[in-house]
Amino acid sequence: MKAIGKQVYIRQLTQEDVSDTYVSWMNDPEVTQYLESKWQIHTHRSCAEYIETLSKDKNNYLFGVFLITDSTHIGNIKIGNIHPVHRYCDIGMAIGKKDNWTKGVGSEVLMLIEKIAFEELNLNKIWGGIYANNIGSFRMTQKCGWREVGRFEKHVFYKGEYVDVIIVEKLIGRK
Repeated sequence: MKAIGKQVYIRQLTQEDVSDTYVSWMNDPEVTQYLESKWQIHTHRSCAEYIETLSKDKNNYLFGVFLITDSTHIGNIKIGNIHPVHRYCDIGMAIGKKDNWTKGVGSEVLMLIEKIAFEELNLNKIWGGIYANNIGSFRMTQKCGWREVGRFEKHVFYKGEYVDVIIVEKLIGRK
């Protein structure tokens, strides 16, 4: 599976995509501050094993985000926990290459993953949870037509305090 946008394309990751740069993002506290992967130390081996595990699981897909200009790997997005009957999934995304932040890349990646989820995987809904203090990600989902459907109060521990998690969703056909 692959989807192509204006700035980036996404395709399923392979073990060959694990590089020093990729591993360094996964260990960068600024990149992972809103991800549950921040609680682990990542190595080439752990990243490669994660990719291998997901590649064998028909309910989870891990995609790399690559620049169209030179195919540089700049981030990842995961479609996870696909429910085959109800046809929904959750997503998680990280743009690891920080010089691509605030340039519309995240919005483009979100639209590309929607295309795969709705058109190729025939899903009905995508949902995700966003730390309430992650204003940029929340605004990005709104820009892409997602809506807030609830909150888990004081759900995650972030820098010494508990913060809410905003639950957002996008249904097939919603603009």
